[in-house]
Amino acid sequence: MSHAGNILGISDLEVERVDRDKGIEVYARPTKRPPCIYCQHNGVRIKATYQRTLKHTRMGNQVMTLHLMSPKYHCPQCRRYFRHRFKGVRPRFRASEAFRLEVFEAHDGGITQRKLTLTHNISPATVERWYQNHCRLRRSEMANRPCPKVLGIDEHFFTRKRGYATTLVDLKRNKVFDVVLGRSEASLERYLKALPGKDNVQLIVMDLSETYRNIPRRYFPNAMIVADRFHVIRLVNQHFLKAWQDADPEGRKNRGLLSLMRRHEWRLSEEQRENLGSYLNAFPVLNALYQAKQSLSRLLLLKTLTRKRAERALPKLLTLIKQLHASPLHRLAKPLTSWLEPVTAMWRFSKSNGPTEGFHNKMEMMSRRAYGFRNFENYRLRVLTHCGWDGIINRV
Repeated sequence: MSHAGNILGISDLEVERVDRDKGIEVYARPTKRPPCIYCQHNGVRIKATYQRTLKHTRMGNQVMTLHLMSPKYHCPQCRRYFRHRFKGVRPRFRASEAFRLEVFEAHDGGITQRKLTLTHNISPATVERWYQNHCRLRRSEMANRPCPKVLGIDEHFFTRKRGYATTLVDLKRNKVFDVVLGRSEASLERYLKALPGKDNVQLIVMDLSETYRNIPRRYFPNAMIVADRFHVIRLVNQHFLKAWQDADPEGRKNRGLLSLMRRHEWRLSEEQRENLGSYLNAFPVLNALYQAKQSLSRLLLLKTLTRKRAERALPKLLTLIKQLHASPLHRLAKPLTSWLEPVTAMWRFSKSNGPTEGFHNKMEMMSRRAYGFRNFENYRLRVLTHCGWDGIINRV
């Protein structure tokens, strides 16, 4: 590659002159004749020459424009014609791939279309078209991916008119695998039946939602269902706070007490424990429920246990659930009993749907930035571009 090629990123170029007026105008021509693109014959001759003008990159506050002398060749062996092809420049495009990628990454990073029209001398429609084109390129590179071994499933709100959407996350790589409209088994049936590589899924992390309960058993036969630790602890806290509301409505309104009740006992200071203990001593039933909640939380937060340690912890959990059945927290005992196997499976693994919830926050910010999406496919394409792609766009 010549010195000009090193600077411009296009091989085998000879710069004739550079003009600096309103921008950087570079005039160049190819230094070598390529072999025939059809028969690889080396004796091609130049039939005609024309000039290609295209935007290449932005240097400082100016846009570099290339004026390339592009020969038209004729092959005497196969008698066919072809035009000179420059690396990083697509046929009939008026901007190099480096320039288009530069605009995409700037817009993807938050720079508005209006700002890009001023800095790169292109129209807002061009910015949008290039952005959508690169999004489709990224999506095409993800088209034939196999199902991940560790899959997180959760729902999130899309629009009032279209309802909810289901997020599938690769929890091993912390990337969004796909987003599907709907959350019922009927709305997801067509997608899941056509999904390739379902047998590869070994672990599915999900909350205690009846909506997705039958989906793993029916479509992912080799997968073990693991309850999401965050949602299980939140469920325990919700039922306890409801029982507290019934026992002492006035105390439930105290924000200081509410903060202490929600936190784990081992994370409280000595002063906080004394303040909380003096309050709970006035309500013996509430005190017993609080102690049961703390014991249950300690068990549910266990993770990466060996099989023997998990077997030793199981009787303690069953005893606590049995006690809950005869207490004001009897409504909590029902889902824990129904989901006992996925709940105890949490002890063997450390995976959770925390990354999924993080992606939901990012999706919400994307919707706000776009002032909402009416077309779900555009929304899905944007989500997969921002949250699900980690490959490399193949430049020309």
